Amino acid sequence: MQNNNFSYLLIALLIFVIVVPVTYDLELISAKASRAVGISCVLAIGIWSLRGAGKLYSIGMLVAIVGIAINILSVIRESDALHITSDAFLFVFLSLAIFNTMRQVAVGTEINPNRIVGAICVYLLLGVIWSIFYLVIEFFEPGSFRGLTEAASSAWNPDWIYFSFVTITTLGYGDITPVTQTARSFAFAEAVVGQFYIAVLVAGLVSAYISARQSSGE
Repeated sequence: MQNNNFSYLLIALLIFVIVVPVTYDLELISAKASRAVGISCVLAIGIWSLRGAGKLYSIGMLVAIVGIAINILSVIRESDALHITSDAFLFVFLSLAIFNTMRQVAVGTEINPNRIVGAICVYLLLGVIWSIFYLVIEFFEPGSFRGLTEAASSAWNPDWIYFSFVTITTLGYGDITPVTQTARSFAFAEAVVGQFYIAVLVAGLVSAYISARQSSGE
C-alpha cells in the first residue's frame, strides 16, 4: 500500500472545524449553506487521502459522491430525514478515513511529515465524529445539552464542533453541558479516548524514533 498524502484530509478538516464556523459566525453565508459547504468539503477533499488504498478508495469515493448529493438535497428540501442520512454518510466516510490513516500511522518505524500529519488527522477525525454523535443525541432526545447558542436539531450547528473539541482536549469550559445520561456517557467516553490516543501516539512515535536511530547505527 502506498503512503498517502494526508495534507488533503487535514485541509478538509481544518475547513470544517475552523473556516466554516467563522463564516457562520460572521454571517458571510447562511446556516444552510455553511452546513452544505462544510460537509461537502470534507467529502470532496478528504477522498484524496484514500488514494492507493485499493477497494477502500472505491468505497470511499462512492460514499463521498452519494453523501454530497444527499447533503445538497437535504439543504434544498429542509428534510430532517435527509439531514440525518447525510450525517450518516459523513460518519461512514470519516470512519473509513480513520481506518485507512491508522493503518499507516500505527505501523512502521519511519518518522516522516506524512505520518505526523496523519496522526493529527486522526485526532481531528475523532473530534468531528463525536460532534455527529452529539447532534444525533440532541435530535432524538431534545434537551440533552444545556447552553447551546441556538436550538439544535438535525440542522448543523457549530456548537457541536466546539463542544466536541473542548471535551476531547478535556478543556471543559462548562458553557455547554450534557444533562442526560446518554449525553454524559458519550462526553466522558470522548475525553477518555482523546487522552488515551495522545498517550499511545506519543509513545508510538518515540518508540519509532528510537528504533529508527538504532537501525541507522546512530
